[in-house]
Amino acid sequence: MRIGMVGTGYVGLVSGVCFAEFGHTVICVDKDESKIERLKNGEIPIFEPGLEDLLKRQIEAGRIRFTTDITEAVKGSEAVFIAVGTPSKRYCRDADLSYVHGAAREIAQNLEGYTVVVNKSTVPVGTGEEVECIMREEAPSADFDVASNPEFLREGAAIDDFMRPDRVVVGTCVERAQEVMREVYRPLYLNETPILFTKRETAEIIKYAANAFLATKITFINEIADLCEQVGADVQHVAKGIGLDGRIGGKFLNAGPGYGGSCFPKDTLALTRAGQKYGAPQRIVEAVVSVNEDRKARMADKIIEACGGDVRGKKIGILGVAFKPNTDDMRDAPALTIIPVLQQAGAQILAYDPEAMVAAKEMIDGVSWCDDAYAAAADVEIVAIITEWNEFRALDLDRLRDAMSGNVIVDLRNIYKTEDMQGKGFSYISIGRPHVNLKNGT
Repeated sequence: MRIGMVGTGYVGLVSGVCFAEFGHTVICVDKDESKIERLKNGEIPIFEPGLEDLLKRQIEAGRIRFTTDITEAVKGSEAVFIAVGTPSKRYCRDADLSYVHGAAREIAQNLEGYTVVVNKSTVPVGTGEEVECIMREEAPSADFDVASNPEFLREGAAIDDFMRPDRVVVGTCVERAQEVMREVYRPLYLNETPILFTKRETAEIIKYAANAFLATKITFINEIADLCEQVGADVQHVAKGIGLDGRIGGKFLNAGPGYGGSCFPKDTLALTRAGQKYGAPQRIVEAVVSVNEDRKARMADKIIEACGGDVRGKKIGILGVAFKPNTDDMRDAPALTIIPVLQQAGAQILAYDPEAMVAAKEMIDGVSWCDDAYAAAADVEIVAIITEWNEFRALDLDRLRDAMSGNVIVDLRNIYKTEDMQGKGFSYISIGRPHVNLKNGT
């Protein structure tokens, strides 16, 4: 079948390429001419493992193409997906739906035959109704239905998540629209992937509820980690002990500097705003948002404390600035809070990230960006690990120690064993675990 994809950001590009892999003909549209030219040449504007190779294969097969002309993407398509950005508004932190509304108007002007218009963007509850009203006003005689189809893609593992999802959620009660969406996801039907058809409003809430729950798990284990540090317990053992309970599960129980990225910060905020709007306060999620913001600044304080409480004039090496490994995404990354706090306290920052430095340079001033981890450790008193890239898990610890002027490692991701770091001569500080201080052997 023929599918139109409006927007070639992270969600739109991954979805478009994967739908092409399913065997559909996909036309992706975006107003950014330079991005479209790059995509036509098989170049992707983001870092996502495996995506560029898959895109080139689909271009060669003739199943995907890119345009700046929305008419080309919409006319003749049986399903048109809206996959544009929904950032938080600066002044009130509500989701900004201007791009969604604009896309709805343009799609309505170009419909040809029966079409299912699908909200793939993450949107607050009620947006499907808004989109339908906008389109009916724009094109009263057009033959279409509006559905919700939230995405559940993890950056760094998006292709696998799309091709082998835990579930697919489709919000529409119209049988005609359901039949189109069954055809869209036909390969997953054959693989017996759970596909849930429900009301639009329910589908919209499912997306926010899922992300808020995962953000809550992260924030919960981070607070437990703080308690573990005070009493001498090990948060990794605690996480394993509770994660073995099938009702809880072990995923998202890794203590760290707080969640970031394009989804959790924005979606938790949007859910709290929806609760306020409809008179159903989401108090647990409100607490999660507050605790997570405070945690990022506290991680900077943790690094300062490791330097004896004063970092003025001291060099600090930072390993990893992306919000998570296998992505170049800097949105709401903990490093965006941690590094400026260290700088304001007088520290000189050397930093390295395998993929995110280009984006980070636009967002953080005054950092000496390095070619590798060892350059970021050169003559520094302390090294802080903020992102758990695999290459940081296998550092030559002797070389790292020799490069440093000090011997303190602050590991905000718990990627090393305390006994190993002690054996290599480091004073090692991690999250929710007993510290290793070579001066007193504790």
